[in-house]
Amino acid sequence: MGTVTTFAVLYTYTDDHDRRLAVRPEHRAYLEAQPGMLVAGAWAPDEPAGGLLIFRADDRAAVQTIVDGDPYNAAGVISDVQIREWAPPLGPVASALNDKA
Repeated sequence: MGTVTTFAVLYTYTDDHDRRLAVRPEHRAYLEAQPGMLVAGAWAPDEPAGGLLIFRADDRAAVQTIVDGDPYNAAGVISDVQIREWAPPLGPVASALNDKA
């Protein structure tokens, strides 16, 4: 295992709300089973459709593999994905998220 890094994943969803709701249980179960997944969730209802996922992973490719396997991806309800290495400098959990263990 290499150096573990924190990654933020930003999903933008398509307008197919009904399809997204139908696949949501499978999507959530999939994410909950992923090692290194710290937190995930959709934006609030008044925000544009999408969500934020935070992972600890060896590298960006490992996170891309998780995104590729997401049932939302297979269902075609994700219109855009951004994967960014994240190293927050402030806050009570910042040091844990920056730990390169």
